[in-house]
Amino acid sequence: MNTHTERPAHRPWWPWLRRIATWIFFGLIAWLLVNQARAIDWQEVFEAMRALPAATLLLAGVLAASSFAIYSTYDLLGRHLTRHPLGAGTVMGVTFISYAFNLNLGSLVGGVAFRYRLYSRLGLSSGTITRVLGFSMLTNWLGYLVVAGTAFCFWPLVLPAEWKVDNVGLRVLGAVLLLLAAAYLVLCAWASGHVFRIRRHSFKIPALRMALLQLAMSCLNWSLIGGVIWVLLQGQVAYQAVLAVLLVAAVAGVITHVPAGLGVLEAVFIALLSHEVSQGRLLGVLLVYRGLYYLLPLGVATVAYFVTELRARRWRNTAGERSK
Repeated sequence: MNTHTERPAHRPWWPWLRRIATWIFFGLIAWLLVNQARAIDWQEVFEAMRALPAATLLLAGVLAASSFAIYSTYDLLGRHLTRHPLGAGTVMGVTFISYAFNLNLGSLVGGVAFRYRLYSRLGLSSGTITRVLGFSMLTNWLGYLVVAGTAFCFWPLVLPAEWKVDNVGLRVLGAVLLLLAAAYLVLCAWASGHVFRIRRHSFKIPALRMALLQLAMSCLNWSLIGGVIWVLLQGQVAYQAVLAVLLVAAVAGVITHVPAGLGVLEAVFIALLSHEVSQGRLLGVLLVYRGLYYLLPLGVATVAYFVTELRARRWRNTAGERSK
């Protein structure tokens, strides 16, 4: 009897095929953006940007800063659960940096890689970082479930005819999202403290009080993000409509894996709101929004990242000298 165990055939062509498919996808996105850009009245776009009052920009900036401040506290919940020794200011700084890079470079680079890089250099173990990161992501999407579920159920959008989902389908989706959020709260109420393991990592179900805090923080954050765009539109579109479109665009950006959702955010807003706001004005507002919520924080986060790296290096040098 042949006891030789057959090994799966090596497929050296697969990585190359995946890279080629990725480049084709991004090439298609670029082609679509160029075609869309040719049809836009850029003079109207720039005029819409210049016409925004200083008070409107200031208020939008305050809302954007408030959103970042709320998000920066997400990892403090993980700090409470894991009892790691890093200070609150340090944790908020790492979360802010990760969020800014996450928005602009994607979740794997910003949300994951930057957290592991910075937290590990600050002395946290891989297991602790995983638990903090996982709880922060859970907090973010828990609020999304509730805000999106409420918006889709009670403030249905006027969807384009070519879309495969109608208002009834959107209401059903909203109800499903709300049920998922409710299921999490019920789990926390009835199984608080239960530990389950996935491979080498263990996760403890939080108490209901913690789950409600997660929910409140994340719902507030998503509401603030929608408020930034609504303020820039100067009330031309109802707030709940702006928020609902933003939530659709957020998922579209995650599904497409395009860094910063480039083109995806604009395409969704134009498809769903161009019947209320001209394309030029809408695109001008979205470009300002990107500047306030993406690029400006990225510049601050870049400086903060290098400062944090220097602090981590000094901390490691000091710890090394003490251990001698």
